[in-house]
Amino acid sequence: MSLDYDQLVDDLEAEQAAIGRVLEQMPESAWDLQTHAPGWLVRDQVAHLAYFDEKAAFAINDPDAFRDEVAKTLAGELGNVEQGYIARDRAMTTREVLDWWRKASSDLIRAARPLDAKTRMPWYGPDMSGASFVTARLMETWSHGLDVVDVVGIARPDTDRLKHVATLGVRTRGYSYLTRGMTPPTDPILVVVTAPSGETWEFGEAGAANRISGTATDFCRLVTQRRHLADTNLVVEGEAAREWMSIAQAFAGPPGQGRQPGEFGKES
Repeated sequence: MSLDYDQLVDDLEAEQAAIGRVLEQMPESAWDLQTHAPGWLVRDQVAHLAYFDEKAAFAINDPDAFRDEVAKTLAGELGNVEQGYIARDRAMTTREVLDWWRKASSDLIRAARPLDAKTRMPWYGPDMSGASFVTARLMETWSHGLDVVDVVGIARPDTDRLKHVATLGVRTRGYSYLTRGMTPPTDPILVVVTAPSGETWEFGEAGAANRISGTATDFCRLVTQRRHLADTNLVVEGEAAREWMSIAQAFAGPPGQGRQPGEFGKES
């Protein structure tokens, strides 16, 4: 296993720890706050992470059985998955929800450590490499954690672990189109963002006419559909870049609702 993959798993564990510190500090009342995802409470965001961390560990430990379960899920044989885990968490105490997530997240880390980074892993969308699989879990941990911190008023500062999210956001440009039944364009786009540490990260083709620039925080919030473009300070140049930013989706599944303009103030 490469050192880079070891670091990736370490970064996932660190991202889990970051949101874990927020969850530990939250008062009881915060767990039932409405988040910016319509109909979802804070506790539902945590349950979502717990459920899919469980499924991710299952996919690593028994991929064939996981594929069978996904086929049944997609055929509707197992009921509505989202309704199921939300009903489960709403019947729990807040401590039980937290314990569920803690066990699921730690079990995922344990399963991911020996995984070959190049192994093709099944999921609810296309198969992906082990490295991409773990990156997707980091992205989900960060983005659903953001849903929590957006409403509970407890800080979780961004770190350069965002590079994993930004990289995934760039790599899923084509998927953003495919999930909408659209043909992915081939126009090159250059993405230049400033990391929380102050480093500059560049993705894409230097000199491209289509260009996106700003902070990594804004870019990652947009590609995970946690902010509308109008609520960021991103500078988007070129028709292809503007179109991508209007539909960007770094997560698997059908097109997401995203956020509406004006839900959030721009970062100063």
